Amino acid sequence: MPNYTNVHLKFKLDGLNYKYDDLMEVAYSYVKEGLSYQQELGNFLLDWLDNKDYVKVQTSGSTGKPKSLEIKKEAMVNSAIATGDFFNLKPGDKVLHCLPSNFIAGKMMIVRAIILGLELDMVEPKALPLIDYEKDYAFCAFTPMQLKHFAKYLKSIKTVIVGGGQVSEPIIESIKDKKPHVYETYGMTETVSHIAIKKLNNFNDSEADKYFKTLPDITVSVDDRGCLVIDAPHLSKDKIITNDIVKVHSEKSFEWLGRFDNVINSGGIKLFPEQIEKKLKNKIKEEFFVASKPDDTLGEKLVLVIEKKDPDFDTSVFDVLDKYEKPKEVITIAKFIETASGKIHREKTLALKNI
Repeated sequence: MPNYTNVHLKFKLDGLNYKYDDLMEVAYSYVKEGLSYQQELGNFLLDWLDNKDYVKVQTSGSTGKPKSLEIKKEAMVNSAIATGDFFNLKPGDKVLHCLPSNFIAGKMMIVRAIILGLELDMVEPKALPLIDYEKDYAFCAFTPMQLKHFAKYLKSIKTVIVGGGQVSEPIIESIKDKKPHVYETYGMTETVSHIAIKKLNNFNDSEADKYFKTLPDITVSVDDRGCLVIDAPHLSKDKIITNDIVKVHSEKSFEWLGRFDNVINSGGIKLFPEQIEKKLKNKIKEEFFVASKPDDTLGEKLVLVIEKKDPDFDTSVFDVLDKYEKPKEVITIAKFIETASGKIHREKTLALKNI
């Protein structure tokens, strides 16, 4: 049985086969002499290969203060096996790693390779990763921004998963005719990477829907706030209570609506910023997000916050929105504040304008 104390005999890193002791030496070498992304890999490998049964993982901080969590290595192994089974990954398959190794998504790419015996090619995390286009890969994980820039080069990858943020309609449109199978994922640090997926292209008639489907042995429900509750015994002995508002369609499928923290109550109408942002995504070229500010009449007033120096803005783009979804004010900010993982930090960005 796969175990976190073992390295699969077929595991390779950048074309070279490593056993346990060899991998420890490589880790030290990366930490001392590697580029920044290689140092991140080296530090994780040292954590993975030590005698503890857990690793410390940092949350991204996009929905609150970043925090450090202790994740059991056994749970990471179980997650790797679940992903391998679902996507039919075999020992010797080549996989591409182009995510930062200091967050859970990047760490899990490494664990999958070590546990499943995959051949892992690592490249520097960039918006457009520089890869060898002559190689074919069985599997890769992208951020939405990477998928946007990489869409025309997807032919060299069999299966792509994308996570870390919503996938906009223009990105989905750009991949609909591509041969590789592309899936949006749902997950977080606490769930040890993804626990549910949603197919984005190459549909059979029976597959095409807008719901996330959970991986095997994972079920979902909602709490009294309407937030998702995840039951994944192989990942956590306790149920995982999230702050994501969802519509559950069965114990194995759900529709994501938005963050509980972000819900805006404007004049008694509940508004989901993420749903509004999705409608505006292909209408506004700058970075933006939807938020609220106090209002004497409505309680909370819906506002659009956009990253630009010029205060001029064409509000005709709001025509795609329903009556109550249209922002009452547009706030321009020259430069947004981002988290360490590159996501917009809404709270700190709004603080720039004392909102």
